[in-house]
Amino acid sequence: MSTKTPPVAKGQTHPMKVAMASFIGTTVEYYDFFIYGTAAALVFPRLFFPEASPLMGTLLSFATFGVGFLARPLGGIVFGHFGDRVGRKKMLIISLVGMGAASFLMGLLPGYAQIGIAAPILLTILRLFQGFCVGGEWGGATLMAVEHAPKGKKGFYGAFPQMGAPAGVSLATVAFLGATQLPGDQFLTWGWRLPFLVSAILVIVGLVVRLTITESPVFAAARENQELVKLPIKEAFRRHPKEIFLVAGTYLSQGVVAYITIAYLVNYSTTIVKIDRTSVLLGIFIAGLVAVVLYPIFGSLSDKYGRKTIYLIGAVAMGALVGPAFMLVNTGVAANFVLAVVLLFGIAMAPASAVTGPLFSMVFSREVRYTGASVGYTISQICGSAFAPIIATALYASTQSTDSIVIYILIVSAISVISVALLPGGWGRKEAARQNSELQHPQRAQAPTAAEA
Repeated sequence: MSTKTPPVAKGQTHPMKVAMASFIGTTVEYYDFFIYGTAAALVFPRLFFPEASPLMGTLLSFATFGVGFLARPLGGIVFGHFGDRVGRKKMLIISLVGMGAASFLMGLLPGYAQIGIAAPILLTILRLFQGFCVGGEWGGATLMAVEHAPKGKKGFYGAFPQMGAPAGVSLATVAFLGATQLPGDQFLTWGWRLPFLVSAILVIVGLVVRLTITESPVFAAARENQELVKLPIKEAFRRHPKEIFLVAGTYLSQGVVAYITIAYLVNYSTTIVKIDRTSVLLGIFIAGLVAVVLYPIFGSLSDKYGRKTIYLIGAVAMGALVGPAFMLVNTGVAANFVLAVVLLFGIAMAPASAVTGPLFSMVFSREVRYTGASVGYTISQICGSAFAPIIATALYASTQSTDSIVIYILIVSAISVISVALLPGGWGRKEAARQNSELQHPQRAQAPTAAEA
């Protein structure tokens, strides 16, 4: 079969332009979301919870990190509803502006020393709003890339919005790496605010890019054929209840590993293992770059060997490498920390993360696709990602060993392996051939297979 991209329909944006727009937009949004995680590990315990003990300050700081995920399902429902009713593009613009505004205001927020208890309360409110906005980001960006992609290349193009997550991590880490070069008192006083304030510039860039692309052809066809439903959330649960929860279970280990790596390990490595802060941030940055390079490779492989197959490789790899990664971190050697996070965040997660978008979105019929994919994804964020750093902190505090954290990750990895196995669709080349020969825009009301687009 030819790998040449078919001509673009008149009036539609080229798939690569849409993919790059999705990548840039998700990079900006995840930059906003991830700078909070870094700040929660390095700054917020002292600035917003100074009267708590170091352990309690860390727990409270990670708790405010976690509440952002609590608002994600509501964001997924609201943005999914309107994304399935009025269009993907409009919702992506709103989510981008909302995320940027929340981050900018965080950068201006006074600390506990200035306004007392109002400081952590306002921080939590902004984090909730940030989580609400990002709840609608992933599904919309993914669908824009996948639904614009030609048949047979949906895995490749669908990897681009996924690349925004590690790219956002790397960008956020660089921002904090630069800020941490300031003297300690200057960093705690105003230096930490710079990465949050810079987000305003990045949002403008992302907004300009997103305004130049056309609406999803799949949504446009559904609207033209009058296939839109009044209550997408109701229809999604009526048509695809099993798929929604299988998506949640499949993503579980990916979210837990990601946030333990970029949030908990930053705090653990700098405060417990005593690795210098610059080396820790540099390791996260390098791991993010490795992931960005690998995602489109694994996305393309999924077009050849099947999405479920590639995702399963990643789910197994995360469970297999978490033990060795923690052993490397516990040596206290900076180079070993870098190797650990590259293995875990940069390599092991890459197969699963690369195909998350096309795999998850394509198990839902197009009329409820934005809602179904977003809700399943955000349910997993609450059950796994939201409180993974808190759980890891509490496990280590109670056992004084990272073995308990490794066991925790092994359990969620097993859940993900079982869930992806139960998702619709087959395995290997046979499944890849089927997913590439399916109708590009399925119109039947029942659940399409995981291969469909």
